[in-house]
Amino acid sequence: MKVAMYYNNKDIRLENLPKPEIGKDEILVKVIASGICGSDVMEWYRIKKSPKVLGHEITGEITETGDLVKKFKKGDRVFVTHHVPCEYCFYCNENKHTVCDTLRSTNFDPGGFSEYVRIPKINIEKGTFLLPDKVSYEEGTFIEPLGCVIRGQRLADVRKNHTILVLGSGISGLLHIKLAKSKGAKVIATDVNEFRMKKARESGADLVIPAKDDVEEKLKEFNDGKLADRVIVSTGAIPAIKQALTAIEKGGTILFFAPTDPDAKISLPLNDLWFKCATITTSYAAVRHDLQEAMDLIKEGKVRVKDMITHRLPLKETRKGFKLVTEAKNSVKVIIEPQR
Repeated sequence: MKVAMYYNNKDIRLENLPKPEIGKDEILVKVIASGICGSDVMEWYRIKKSPKVLGHEITGEITETGDLVKKFKKGDRVFVTHHVPCEYCFYCNENKHTVCDTLRSTNFDPGGFSEYVRIPKINIEKGTFLLPDKVSYEEGTFIEPLGCVIRGQRLADVRKNHTILVLGSGISGLLHIKLAKSKGAKVIATDVNEFRMKKARESGADLVIPAKDDVEEKLKEFNDGKLADRVIVSTGAIPAIKQALTAIEKGGTILFFAPTDPDAKISLPLNDLWFKCATITTSYAAVRHDLQEAMDLIKEGKVRVKDMITHRLPLKETRKGFKLVTEAKNSVKVIIEPQR
């Protein structure tokens, strides 16, 4: 079968691998759509594991099932997530599933940028979902990223009537805008890219501010003199991180949703944050209930995602897809279609 083998962001090769053979408690999925995630192009993170077939935002059709698999059958349309928690360890019992050691070690074989993937038993049990008829394969690639956004906003306690400042209007930033608006929040967004600022407006942002402007001043002008109740940092850019620390209102919460380069150092205005009684939290990944909620929101049309797709490419053009996502100019969601 054909796969897109990752060596680095500029070196992704169309190669051949044997089609995976499944065990009695496994399934084989023909990949129909696989989204390129922002984390896929974090070269400092990915290159240490190369060469590797990446891709984890997948939907497809089951083509084979093991004899012991009863929950699914050949021909089922499915969404599958790569990381799943054990659901019984200390962290899972504390509702901190995304730091579960099992979650950090599970995956499917070989990766979503391939024609077929083998789904292990634990991923079938805790991370495989029938795709609703109303949800297309390409819309289904948003279930995992939207699930991550749902988890993040729950941890940050985003609610109706909050003023939300979303720093960075890439794929995750736009999903944060859409989800917050679906809750009845007021949303202000920023970015350095005019194309993405346009997308932020189209996604429902009440105000979009160029990141180079005085964000705090414009935020207060728009928000009756107040800063943001919640700041969601959807970029690893250092200026945005610094902006978050000063744009938070008293009693507010800052959600760091995106990682920085590992060597990045940030000075913390602790005294100011202490007097404001501000909370800082982080979020990583999504688990079963987050993903189910994401799928329901997409199915019900409460969070529309199709308008975020800017490129659909065959497997042989995966390198072009990585270039589009890395440059972050005129692209939002790039989807690879391995069967084309």
